[in-house]
Amino acid sequence: MNTLKIVEQVLALFFMMIIGYIARKAKIISGDMNRGLSEILLKVTLPCLIISSFNVSYSKDTASNAFTLLLYSLIIHICLFFVSNIFYNRYPKSVQSVLRYGTIFSNCGYMGIPVIESIYGKTGIFYTSIFNIPFNILIWILGVYLFLGKSDLKTLRKAIINPGLISTILGVIMFIFSLKLPNILMKTFEGVGSITTPLSMILIGSMIAEIPLKELFLSKSIYYFSFIRLILIPVSILYILNFFKADGMLLSIPVLITAMPAAANTPVFAEIYGGDTVIASKCVLISTLISIITIPLIIFLIQ
Repeated sequence: MNTLKIVEQVLALFFMMIIGYIARKAKIISGDMNRGLSEILLKVTLPCLIISSFNVSYSKDTASNAFTLLLYSLIIHICLFFVSNIFYNRYPKSVQSVLRYGTIFSNCGYMGIPVIESIYGKTGIFYTSIFNIPFNILIWILGVYLFLGKSDLKTLRKAIINPGLISTILGVIMFIFSLKLPNILMKTFEGVGSITTPLSMILIGSMIAEIPLKELFLSKSIYYFSFIRLILIPVSILYILNFFKADGMLLSIPVLITAMPAAANTPVFAEIYGGDTVIASKCVLISTLISIITIPLIIFLIQ
């Protein structure tokens, strides 16, 4: 990886966030617009970006790398499910469930994919989409379990019927059978998908603008959470994968995705399943703000 190029790419993402921040403060973007942008990202632009990234030729090496990343992701998520209980067992249940959810599930879509794309391009999106498959399933199994102590068939259906997973499955089918979409369709998917990164960063900047400045100096539990989410977990995974001689994207994608802030849907799950919504919102917004500093540091360590 070219260090200067990476710094430039990360700074570009940061300045996109600033645009979103200014737009929110200037009331160009409203709270309702934030929700609308989230829906567009989740259900339109991100699936288009994922499908367009699977327009690659099948090879045994690529398939092997994809399977390895899928396995890494599954192991990491399951390990974090158990380890997170140790980190937060002194907190009340409503707070503990939120902190554990945010620790297990990172913002691998809105923020992870743009960061990976800025460094590795479409190949990075391809591998990241594979790595994110367990995330899209386990949020509805382990995620719901954290709040309710159980999962049911309704939540399992949501694990299967969500735009991110459906687009990834379609992409995998295209990859395995070397299916190519008509050029006009591919250009459409690429065009719509290309707005994912700037739209994501503008949305995140707008969300950060909603944090009262005094909140940045309170809530010790959020600083503790952010340290675990943004530093302890990715650094631990970096050293473990280095020990097993992982390299290239087999090393960097797991580390970078786990270096992302708390999943953007953490407050939504807290609201639906009885968690502490205030803590959930702080986890997402403050860890996102701090990640502007920590992500470049993690990238530096990977090199």
